[in-house]
Amino acid sequence: MAYPFLLYDVTTLYFEIQKEDDFRKPGYSKERRLEPQIIVGLLVDQSGFPLMVHSFEGNKAETLTILPVIKSFTELNNLENPVIVADAAMLSAANLLELEEQGFTFIVGSRIKKTPHGVSEYRRDNPDDDIEDGRIFEDSAIVGKGENQRQHRVIYQYRKKRAALDLSNIEKQIAKATKVIEDKLPVNRTRFVNLNGTTKALNETLIAEAKAKAGIKGYVTNLKTIKAQDIISHYHMLFEVERTFRMSKHDLKARPIFHHKRESIDAHLTVVFGALAISRNIQARTNLSISRYLQLLRPLHSAVIRFGSNTIELPPEIPPEIFALERGH
Repeated sequence: MAYPFLLYDVTTLYFEIQKEDDFRKPGYSKERRLEPQIIVGLLVDQSGFPLMVHSFEGNKAETLTILPVIKSFTELNNLENPVIVADAAMLSAANLLELEEQGFTFIVGSRIKKTPHGVSEYRRDNPDDDIEDGRIFEDSAIVGKGENQRQHRVIYQYRKKRAALDLSNIEKQIAKATKVIEDKLPVNRTRFVNLNGTTKALNETLIAEAKAKAGIKGYVTNLKTIKAQDIISHYHMLFEVERTFRMSKHDLKARPIFHHKRESIDAHLTVVFGALAISRNIQARTNLSISRYLQLLRPLHSAVIRFGSNTIELPPEIPPEIFALERGH
């Protein structure tokens, strides 16, 4: 069965103003800015083509943005059986249950609070062997309480490249924790520091648990028949949403925004994402980035020459390779 995939993520757009209002509010900024901002939720298909954009107050929780956008799009387009793909930050346990009640299936990233059971068992049974790169472990998890309990499929994958990065970050955090213990740095919620009254020490249990989870990424889904590797591949399509956001911010100059009224701000976003849809179409037809495409077209100029009552129109001289791009070759 072929499923339509809807990929969702959010970004933030800041405003160069000092005073907030009912819409532009300070909140968690993906750009680490302190100015008032808005949240922009973007729904795309698996190729990254924008399907719907929606703005929210700058201090709104990300988990409260996805359901209104998904419901609005599916109702407007009479879309049945879509698979919602989103990052772990987008969906709380309550959101997952509500998505299921609405008839949706989903693939979401999973926060790993403790070492997965399958990983622990593998390391116990194979103490001298490294986990094979790309190895997949499957499990299940209960979400909800009482009558609302649902069992979801959980997939974990180990990647050596991710493990190397995780372990490197852990060593940096251990070094920072050591400086805290030696009173060379303030505590400031430093990870791996165990406080017991005035005594500070490394939390060896927490360090061991962090190292055990290094390289493991989790995925939660209610799709039962799709292969685990395909679930992982579909989740990584979220890269297309991130790519689309980068295009909107950099290539299409979505920021900074100088409008004040919400209607004007939404109109600005509509123009930007309309241009984004055109850009994505051009990319699909030419296999070129939009910046490279514009670079090729920018030297082409037409001219209109008027002398007396006469007018001469001079069309641009278009090289054959540009014609080939326009025809989608």
